[in-house]
Amino acid sequence: MDRVRVATVWLGGCSGCHMSFLDLDEFLIDLAGMVDIVYSPIVDIKEFPENVDVTLVEGAVANEDNLEAIRAVRERTRILISFGDCAVTGNVTAMRNPFGDPASILQQVYVEAATIQGRVPDEEGIVPRLLPSVKPVHEVVPVDVFLPGCPPPAPRIRAALEQLLSTGHVTLEGRDIKFG
Repeated sequence: MDRVRVATVWLGGCSGCHMSFLDLDEFLIDLAGMVDIVYSPIVDIKEFPENVDVTLVEGAVANEDNLEAIRAVRERTRILISFGDCAVTGNVTAMRNPFGDPASILQQVYVEAATIQGRVPDEEGIVPRLLPSVKPVHEVVPVDVFLPGCPPPAPRIRAALEQLLSTGHVTLEGRDIKFG
């Protein structure tokens, strides 16, 4: 049997879910024996590969780069896991949504409140354009598994990965469904 191809992706968020993933400690060694990490912010691979078995997506869809990335990830992934509260609900990343279109906020912050030469940071190819609102991953692409938590605790991540690798699916119960 081929090794399971696993990826992790970081969209709009704080990287806390990846820090919790790294908190798996010695289970990371066991995991390395079962899977190939084919893409992640913690490895140096620039393009999301084809034929990924499992992808954990941290963060919400907040800008055009996130939108393009999650569409490619979904297209190339068999099982997509919404990884953490920002991916599941929008959470902290979506706190800007009640303020409306980000263009007026950027204008106020970077131009009107500037003391010298105010300018909205909008360099093409450097600063991705913000979307009108931040969306959780499932509002943009279909999601197969929701793994809540801010961040999800390492034992919850481990339990989900162990279930997925042994049975091919994840069933969360009780406190493993807890947000925050």
